Amino acid sequence: MADRLTQLQDAVNSLADQFCNAIGVLQQCAPPASFNNIQTAINKDQPANPTEEYAQLFAALIARTAKDVDVLIDSLPSEESTAALQAASLRQLEEENHGAAARLEEVVYRGDVLLEKVQSALADIAQSQLRTRNTAPSQPSPSQS
Repeated sequence: MADRLTQLQDAVNSLADQFCNAIGVLQQCAPPASFNNIQTAINKDQPANPTEEYAQLFAALIARTAKDVDVLIDSLPSEESTAALQAASLRQLEEENHGAAARLEEVVYRGDVLLEKVQSALADIAQSQLRTRNTAPSQPSPSQS
């Protein structure tokens, strides 16, 4: 992903390309001008050109690219954003990060304690099941008496 300045430069270059293309296409499609009411046979036989459609198309493209340029300019850091303000912001983010890390460590510790309790309970259940199986054959079952 390119940084914002590169994106802005690309958008401005695209805007310049669109202006050049618009001028070229409109110039190519423009009807010839008449001089002193002199019309040639070639001029009369030419079909109507869709210059209005091209004008609307290029106007929409140029407007959209100009909006993109405005958005990119607004996303750049302002002049008020000094190194001291950025450092203060980074310190605040680091403090928040340390607080979140401490909360995460506490949650992990409680999870480990809970895991040990569950494992201990499962071990007790397994031991009691083994004892009941080992003692069950020596005692007669109620259906045999």
